[in-house]
Amino acid sequence: MTALEVRDGQLNEIVSDEPVVKRAGGFEFTEGPVWSASGTLVFSDIPASTLYEFDPATDRVTCYRKPSNKANGNTYDHQGRLITCEHATSRVVREEADGSITVLASEYAGAELNSPNDVVVDKAGGIWFTDPPYGRMDIAVGVERSFPQPVRGLYRLGPDDGPITLLADDFECPNGLCFADDERTLFVDDSPRMHIRRFEVRGDVLSGDEIRLTGGGIWAQLEGDGEGEPDGMKVDSEGNVFCCGPGGVHVFSPQGRCLGVVLVPEVVANFNWGDDDHKTLYMCATTGLYSCRALVAG
Repeated sequence: MTALEVRDGQLNEIVSDEPVVKRAGGFEFTEGPVWSASGTLVFSDIPASTLYEFDPATDRVTCYRKPSNKANGNTYDHQGRLITCEHATSRVVREEADGSITVLASEYAGAELNSPNDVVVDKAGGIWFTDPPYGRMDIAVGVERSFPQPVRGLYRLGPDDGPITLLADDFECPNGLCFADDERTLFVDDSPRMHIRRFEVRGDVLSGDEIRLTGGGIWAQLEGDGEGEPDGMKVDSEGNVFCCGPGGVHVFSPQGRCLGVVLVPEVVANFNWGDDDHKTLYMCATTGLYSCRALVAG
């Protein structure tokens, strides 16, 4: 199949139209890919409760961590430590240099978090994460439990394991999130509502000012053929917003115009750029790991 559904010719300047390539398979439900400093891709298989490591030089997949407590989203902090959202334990954790695990966040206002889902780190080292209830709704991707938090929120954990702050609480199920405009803008998608919201970040994370969000209006609605909903989301080096959606990965201009879709044979839950030039788009799509070439670096 062709790699692209072109809605605006600008897409051809961002992503190659060569077919996507299946790099590995046999998984249950893949998520949370991150490119490591060692030149490999680390990603989650939530039902298998396993973190895997993929070597693009050999297409070899090895176990990185098992059990992973049904890990979902992953990122690295500025010290190169892996930050992971765990569905089964409702925690955000950090892997230390010696391999030990530090719990960064597990509750808010005296109650357990619902199930941290996706995560990013700001330039000051603050950790932002979404907290929908998916890890408490379905035994395949979590542990069926009641929902302890009255809202499905967006949180920030301050630098140096600082305090946790609830920044927004009016989502149905917040999922993917990413920064743009030198972290003056934050995008968060809401899966059931099929849209992306745009927030303005107020306060200076580097100076320690109190951080708050304004705005939050709908920035883009995801539409298209095929299965899939807003999930993993990231911004490339030119400010284009990539977001999982129906049929594959949807690409938006910085102004919010949908340029088209990177088509993938399976439902895509998350993605990231990798390789030396950061121009290979690696996509975690249900049972498989796929890739295609981008023309703009991630």
